[in-house]
Amino acid sequence: MMNKNLKYGAAGFICSIAGIIALVKQQPDIRTSEQGLAIIGNAEGCRRDPYICPANVLTVGIGSTSAGGEPIEPKKIYSDQEIAERWANDIRLAENCVNRYGNGRNMPQGAFDAMVSLTFNVGCGAMQKSTLFRLAQTKYSPEMCEQFPRWNKAGGKVLKGLTIRREKERALCLAK
Repeated sequence: MMNKNLKYGAAGFICSIAGIIALVKQQPDIRTSEQGLAIIGNAEGCRRDPYICPANVLTVGIGSTSAGGEPIEPKKIYSDQEIAERWANDIRLAENCVNRYGNGRNMPQGAFDAMVSLTFNVGCGAMQKSTLFRLAQTKYSPEMCEQFPRWNKAGGKVLKGLTIRREKERALCLAK
């Protein structure tokens, strides 16, 4: 019997991004703002049932993969709390990368949020030696924000969804 609190859409069992953000923001060590989390959440979507993402990776919740260190059970329907815990761990990994390689501790909130969103999406390995992080090493500058649109490809092809996401991240970076 289906749980009445779950919604099943064309994409599977969906969950509330706003609800998951509220749970994650209860964690005092998460620096990313609600606005930054919303960019990530709205771009990724939220599903309770594991699915194969466009990069051919098993994913659940808000873009969570086993790369965060916790395996995904393919036939499980995840609760809001489980999704929030996985996502908070993934956000922490992205924040740690931005702090370590992108001078995150010295970035204004908007730039930090934008850098976390991009890192969450493409991974720390891709960002470590990026021009964006190299520019951020010295200090915040609007010039570094102009790097976001360059990250709009997957498999060598420009994707509309990534172009939209990168423009939102760029605007957030420029807003400081």
